[in-house]
Amino acid sequence: MKPMLPLLPLLVTLTALAAPARAADPAPDVARLLADADRFRMVDDDLVVETRVTTTSPDKERLYTVYAQSGRRSLVVMRSPAEQGQKVLMLGDDFWLLMPGTQRPMRITPMQKLLGDASTGDIATLRWSQDYAATLVGAEPCAEDAAPSAPAACWHLSLAAQRKGTSYARIELWLGRTHHEPVRADLYVQSDKRAKQARFLTDRPERPTRIDAMELIDALGHGRRTRIEYLSRQARRVPESWLNPMALVRNPTLE
Repeated sequence: MKPMLPLLPLLVTLTALAAPARAADPAPDVARLLADADRFRMVDDDLVVETRVTTTSPDKERLYTVYAQSGRRSLVVMRSPAEQGQKVLMLGDDFWLLMPGTQRPMRITPMQKLLGDASTGDIATLRWSQDYAATLVGAEPCAEDAAPSAPAACWHLSLAAQRKGTSYARIELWLGRTHHEPVRADLYVQSDKRAKQARFLTDRPERPTRIDAMELIDALGHGRRTRIEYLSRQARRVPESWLNPMALVRNPTLE
């Protein structure tokens, strides 16, 4: 007669075989993640954002008033004495620079430099979900080049540009897993070269409600740092004439 198997191990084995495999945690909705991330920078559909850009090498500062409107439209008014009277208008994929005393707006690109590594697109565009298609890479640590107060765990999204008027062809973006706030990003140009790194600073690290600043770090070997601070935000819808390049030429004082 064959020896009998002990009863308890046999029952444990049979139970394990019969139990259904535990379902993996469902992946988050990627479109929802990106929309949530946008709300930390663009807290209303139509905003006026007072913005300060600073560099430390050399020490420079510029002030901008950004009228960010729905429909991918923005007007950037330059406030510092060195740029007084200049404006940048973004309408969809088109950017214009308006200089005081000139009768024709000049076409520019979203990569046109303002100060340091801050470009017109970095200032005028405050949403990703309208310009990029996102895919989920996975859950990863936030640590590399993140702010000291950043969360430990992030969702990593890969964003591919869907329009010609974007500042970057690809963005690798890390969002906090709990609140979906932007933590850091790698910014790639058309040649697929990483041009900049960005890290985002929130108002309250434990329970963030908005992004107060974005720091851009040159990734092409120079090590320059440019800080973009959002000094204030206020809901405001501007007159349609402010979003027309020829009307701005005729009315440069925005009266």
